[in-house]
Amino acid sequence: MKIQRRTYLKWLHWSLVPLLIWFTVVQPRDIRPFGEAAFMFHSVLGLIFVTLALLWTADYLRRGLASRPGPKLSGPLRRFHRIMHLTLIWGLFGVAITGFLLGLTSTVLLWAGGIVPIAPPLGLPRANDLVGQIHSVEFYLLSFLVGCHALFHIWRHLHLRDNALRIMLPRLLHKYL
Repeated sequence: MKIQRRTYLKWLHWSLVPLLIWFTVVQPRDIRPFGEAAFMFHSVLGLIFVTLALLWTADYLRRGLASRPGPKLSGPLRRFHRIMHLTLIWGLFGVAITGFLLGLTSTVLLWAGGIVPIAPPLGLPRANDLVGQIHSVEFYLLSFLVGCHALFHIWRHLHLRDNALRIMLPRLLHKYL
């Protein structure tokens, strides 16, 4: 049985949401006091997040955007729709890349989830600090954009009545819309 692209992307979309919330709220420094097992759990979640982000980028590169602006969106909103979705996809990819650069510039070998070595450490502490700042700012900007994305689609669903949420949510939840 072949999974349709829209179904696959819905699962990908909704799998990323709790992970994005987790990483927006919980920092590695918040986890460290709970011990190595808690930190490893956080790291495994990071590996899952990056894997899903890279899958989404690969899908986009292979087949383009799956989302199309609804017919009720006017000219500027149609352009905003496309720009917003492209920024989300490339933002996810950028977070994965800066995470790799964190490992590359580190002084020790970092492991994603204790499973995958992130990159061979080059021992560049100043570069590592800079990449860490970029990674953090980039992630929080992406989180902000995700919030704007959600508000935009809620607005579309309620104001334009174009069923934007019905398109994005799994069928199981349609009865609540």
